[in-house]
Amino acid sequence: MSIGIGSAGEEIYVPDTSALIEGAVSRLVKEGKIRGRIIVHRASLAELEHQANKGRATGFAGLEEIRRLRDLHKEGLIVFEIGGEKPRATDIKILGSEAIDSIIRDYAYQLNATLITGDKVQALVAEAMGISVLYIKPEEKRELILDKFFDEITMSVHLKEGVVPIAKKGRPGDWVYVPITNTPLTRRDLEDIANQIIEETRRRPDGFVEIDRFGSTIVQLGTYRIVITRPPLSDGWEITAVRPLKKLSLEDYNLPPKLIQRLNERAEGILIAGAPGMGKTTFAQALAEYYMRMGKVVKTIESPRDMNLPSEITQYSKNYADLGELHDILLLSRPDYTVFDEMRSDEDFKLYADLRLAGIGMIGVVHATTPIDAIQRFIGRVELGMIPSLIDTVIFIKNGYVEKVYEVKMTVKLPTGLKEAELSRPVVEVRDFLSGELEYEIYTFGEQTVVVPVKKFKERAGLGLLDRIAKRVQQMLPGADVRIEDNVILVIIPRNLIKAYNKKIRKLRKLEDKYNVSIKVRID
Repeated sequence: MSIGIGSAGEEIYVPDTSALIEGAVSRLVKEGKIRGRIIVHRASLAELEHQANKGRATGFAGLEEIRRLRDLHKEGLIVFEIGGEKPRATDIKILGSEAIDSIIRDYAYQLNATLITGDKVQALVAEAMGISVLYIKPEEKRELILDKFFDEITMSVHLKEGVVPIAKKGRPGDWVYVPITNTPLTRRDLEDIANQIIEETRRRPDGFVEIDRFGSTIVQLGTYRIVITRPPLSDGWEITAVRPLKKLSLEDYNLPPKLIQRLNERAEGILIAGAPGMGKTTFAQALAEYYMRMGKVVKTIESPRDMNLPSEITQYSKNYADLGELHDILLLSRPDYTVFDEMRSDEDFKLYADLRLAGIGMIGVVHATTPIDAIQRFIGRVELGMIPSLIDTVIFIKNGYVEKVYEVKMTVKLPTGLKEAELSRPVVEVRDFLSGELEYEIYTFGEQTVVVPVKKFKERAGLGLLDRIAKRVQQMLPGADVRIEDNVILVIIPRNLIKAYNKKIRKLRKLEDKYNVSIKVRID
């Protein structure tokens, strides 16, 4: 369309790409706040087309806004036009969004038009040029289409085209899937919901597009964590929205006083583990607030930033900075504790290790089906001897509660089940923190790192058998001190009786071979 000259007194508006993506222009028209001629520059159209071709939700949202403006034009509320020179496709890739903003800004200046933008920097530059600016400030949240799918017991909502909407209701560990309506959603329904989500994310201060890839978008909008997928990545449009049911404090978990004391005094390398949906992030959030109330400086690394935390705690997104930048920021700002949510990649574990070794208290959140799996996530990524320096406490969450707590220590000993004293080596001991019982040993054997379930080994060996053999040894060596320690029969022989016991000591080796137990002799 040609631009033409507006009639006398007719206002001319030129929206930039940010205003189109936010859906602000049609909203202002419907509210009666703007009337006249609205001209969308071809550079905005080309940029939105480029984003849509890359599968980004922002591109689809902006194009949908242009469609709405055309409908408003048909209704006679505005005069809508496309103007300006279209940049080449290669220019869109090379120039970047800042150059596109400049083109649109210069176009508004030439037409003596009012620039509509949701970009603060764009507004400031335009005002400096003497351009009339209508700046769309971030506003308070409005009701979303998504809101109607949630109630007070809904954990998540699963929407897909051609399928009835499904809600996951209950609490961690005790939930059911329930159809919300009997009417399947259409692709248009999903597109409308997705576009509104993107628009609200762009205009609200508590909204972030964390990841926008070809075919998928991950958004944090208020308390919602939203995943949007589109063809060809998925076989249809799909939206999954998760929302925490309840915000808990650490006191709500009724933790044992012994564990509270450890968190207060000694725990600085903490792993919070559990299966998906078991409440790991909720517990990490409660622990972060607990340390903040203690006067500690706490920061988080998240992807996406879905923790609901006070403003005193700075939340960093690893999607907007590389891990090297986050490493530098945290080392220079020196927080007392850093919560690293959803550790997945080798780079995540490396950053955790670097920060912990630098003296920063770390709280890592990892997916694990058993408590020991959380520790095994570090094996192969760091040297075995470093693990106790990186992790001293493992807290396993199941069904929203703390089910298990492990303490991790390094010692030099003869591993359980081995007999020869020369096989002693550095061993990482994993003990039940509350009972003190040794449950796992981790050590290198040859070129491999092995994780031995000591508790199962003891059950297999049979504690009753050890007791019987210990009594038999005591009868063979009267005057010796016979004990059972870590599944090993320890015989302490007084030095003055060593000559008398030499022949009997040989019999101990026969007992070892016969019953496959470990008997260790020490001269005192």
